[in-house]
Parts: sequence; C-alpha cells; structure tokens
Amino acid sequence: MNLVRTTMLLAALTALFMALGFTIGGSGGALIALAVAGVMNLFTYWNADKIVLKMHGAREVDAGNCPELVGLVHGLARRANMPMPKVYVIDSEHPNAFATGRDPQHAAVAATTGLLAILDRDEIEGVMAHELAHVRNRDTLIMTMTATIAGAISMLANFGMFFGGGRDRDGGQVLATILAVFVAPFAAMIVQMAISRSREYGADRGGAEISGKPHALASALAKLANGAAHIPNPVAERNPAASALYIVPGFRRGGDSLFSTHPATENRIAQLQDIAREMGSLPAPARPLARTVPQHRAGAVSSVPKTRPRGSALDPNRRR
Repeated sequence: MNLVRTTMLLAALTALFMALGFTIGGSGGALIALAVAGVMNLFTYWNADKIVLKMHGAREVDAGNCPELVGLVHGLARRANMPMPKVYVIDSEHPNAFATGRDPQHAAVAATTGLLAILDRDEIEGVMAHELAHVRNRDTLIMTMTATIAGAISMLANFGMFFGGGRDRDGGQVLATILAVFVAPFAAMIVQMAISRSREYGADRGGAEISGKPHALASALAKLANGAAHIPNPVAERNPAASALYIVPGFRRGGDSLFSTHPATENRIAQLQDIAREMGSLPAPARPLARTVPQHRAGAVSSVPKTRPRGSALDPNRRR
C-alpha cells in the first residue's frame, strides 16, 4: 500500500510540473517540463548521495578511525541482511542523522557530532537502524527525487512569474499563470510532506525490528526533537527541502500538520511503544559508547574514557 501511495504521489508531482509547464508555455511547455523532470530524476538517481553528503560537509569514517560507530552499523546491516553502507560523520552541533543513496548497494548513513554527543549506545543503534530501514525500503531515493521535482516546480513557478502569461492581453492566460505560480508550489510542498511523513512511520517500525530496541529509538527521538528545535541547522535553513531527509525535522515545525515534514514526535513515540508491547520488549539501562571520533583536522583524534558518566562517548568535544 505504501508503494502504491508513493507512486501515486510522485505521479502527482510530475503531473503538477507538466501542468505548470503547459500553463506557461502551452503543449510545448508541458513536453519540455516532462523532459526536464526525466533528466533531473536520472541525474538525482546517480548522484543523490554525493549531492547530499557534500551539502552537509560529511566526512567518511571507517573501522580504523571510528571503530565502534562503524562496528555498530556493520552489526545492524548484518542483522538486516543488507550490504554494509558507507558511514559518515558531520561536524555540527545540530543533533540529527540521515541516509542517502539510490539503493542498498550504494547507500550511506550519516550522523552529526551533535547527535553522537547526546545519545547513548542503544539510542544511537536505534537511530542507525531507522536509517537502514529507510535504505531497505528505498525511501532515500524516493525522498530525494521528490525533493528535486518539488524544487523544480518552485523554480519553474518563479520563471513563470517573470516571463509567462504575456501573450494573452484579455487576461485569461495571465490569471492562469498567476494561479499556477502560487498553487503549484503549494501543492508540491503538500505532496512532498505527505510522502515524508508516511515514510518516517515505516522507518521507525523497521528500525525497531532491526535493532530490537524500540524503547531506545523512542528515547532517541525525544532527545533529538528537543535538541533540533533549539540548535540551528544552517543546511536546512539554506535548503528547507533537506529537512525531509533527517530523522527529525531540521528546524522546528508543528508535527502531523499539513505543513510538517515529519509526524509529531509524540505520535512516533506512541507507535514505538505499541511496537515494544508487540515485541515484548522492555527498556534497557543506558549504555555509553567508548570509542574515538576523528576531528575534521587531519590526524586529530580525541577519545572519551569508558567511565564517562552520561551522554555518548562519540562526542569529540568531550562535553558533559
């Protein structure tokens, strides 16, 4: 049902793009819009991971410089019967994570140092399992393509504002162009957000099943939503469409509303509590990670001792 729904929503976005092209340029404009949408989707299919990771300034880590995080992801991937994705760390105080890539064979997961600083091991495991569930469900490709088409609709609408509608002095074409300029981006935004919200619920369930720790994922969501609401995210502020990729919104938005990119955190936690009851799972005591995380500067590595009383040992700044 999710696949059918998403296919219909993507088709609706493409139809909106073509309708806007027709309004601005007639049948020729519609054909051009369809061709542009096809080219953008092909480019996004092959380059989505590189674009998103570069946008965030992510740096790849491996078992040599970040053994516990990479080992944790490896264990989850093996449990989910998936190829091992590449693992990235983003130097940002903003606590968040995302997955990208066109398929499980070309996937990457990324977490910010802000996330690694405030979550314990089980919570980080729940978050990474959530991201692997996105990869397994092909959500990363769908969401990136959706964001690309939605952004193109907005750009085309801006183009129409300046160059469209001038050939009909009676006002009919002018009115149609004005309506398209305002209605099409609005409709595209709603479709994009509808896809994002439905996918998050599915990834939460998948993450709980992969990690076996729904309570830990629920605890992580609560911490991340609170932190993300108070700590700025420059990437999401520059590119609002990027917010749909994160495990929690890139900036504060009302949950489960018409204009939210994610379901309300409270609703996601309630679903995870139901899943925990289905699984007969009990919350486990917090376990900090003891590991090293490479700094952005070459050769600089900071470690956190195993006796750290709270928070995650992945925090390179050793905050308490």
